[in-house]
Amino acid sequence: MHLNHQYFVYMLASGLGGTLYVGVTNDLLGRVSLHREGIASQFTAKYDVHRLVYYEVHEEIEWAIKREKQLKRWNRAWKIRLIEEQNPNWEDLFSKLV
Repeated sequence: MHLNHQYFVYMLASGLGGTLYVGVTNDLLGRVSLHREGIASQFTAKYDVHRLVYYEVHEEIEWAIKREKQLKRWNRAWKIRLIEEQNPNWEDLFSKLV
């Protein structure tokens, strides 16, 4: 077990109801910052996907990776439902983390 480590599964969106991206990281602020700068992923840069609309915390990297893979397999409606349960207005959560 990794002590004092946190791993994040997150979803970014291009806007309300827009294009979605699912990722995993141990540095949520840093990773989302890279997405916002357009250098973390060609996909997020191409489709302007940089709004942090959902994230969850895991203590074990193995569980975080399993969850990321699970969410990537989900259909769009399930992802939207998950986002809207926690963030009904698709607010950009990045500013609340800084």
